[in-house]
Amino acid sequence: MIRPGLCSITLRALSVEEVLDVAVRAGLRCVEWGGDIHVPAGDVATARRVAALTSDAGLAVASYGSYFRAGASDDDEFGSVVASAAALGATRIRIWAGTLGSAEADAAYRRAVVESTRRAADLAAAEGIALGYEFHGNTLTDDVDSALRLLAEVGRDNVTSYWQPPNGMADAAAVETLRRLGDIVPAVHVFSWWPGTERLPLGDRAALWQDTFAVLRDRARPVDALMEFVPGDDPSNVVRDAAELRRLIMISDRQDNQAG
Repeated sequence: MIRPGLCSITLRALSVEEVLDVAVRAGLRCVEWGGDIHVPAGDVATARRVAALTSDAGLAVASYGSYFRAGASDDDEFGSVVASAAALGATRIRIWAGTLGSAEADAAYRRAVVESTRRAADLAAAEGIALGYEFHGNTLTDDVDSALRLLAEVGRDNVTSYWQPPNGMADAAAVETLRRLGDIVPAVHVFSWWPGTERLPLGDRAALWQDTFAVLRDRARPVDALMEFVPGDDPSNVVRDAAELRRLIMISDRQDNQAG
């Protein structure tokens, strides 16, 4: 199952209520709430309020999008992240694998990221919460080989990795990185940037996402397809691109049914 959703950071300028209104109008099913604006880490009252508003809107909380950077952030800060995620009802927290790219990081730096992640994972596990690394440049998950190695080094069942197409990478090569991550990916960040960070309508890269969903539909675990960063941060573009996202998921579902 591929569940269409929205990252709230896509609409940072809007209130929680306005984000939910856009998500409902767009026909989406879940929201990853960001820890920078909408659900600040440690503000448990806000997290509870957002959880209730999300449920009242008929949507699910996909995850908590934190800005905790393993090996760089103060590990003591993660308790506040977990508290907010638990109050939000999130079963997954997005984290970052440090602040250095894999080519720049030495062995000591990698060890620091690994140890920090293990401590965070154990704290989250006590609340029944999983962690998912952002698959992103300038971190140890900027490369699929480095990401797989990092996950093996951490060695925690509740630590996985998100996926998104690396900027500037051709479609086939990008999808291959997803395929190599295997069955661990709980969520993908959906956007349409090309050739670098120029934002395009999602339909302009429909072939990339159709191939992506073809890979994901064979996975054993459900996957959240979470929209990010539409052109102009415009809510109307969220609605437009969500229609394309749902269309592409429907194509994938039909192909899965035909294959079955």
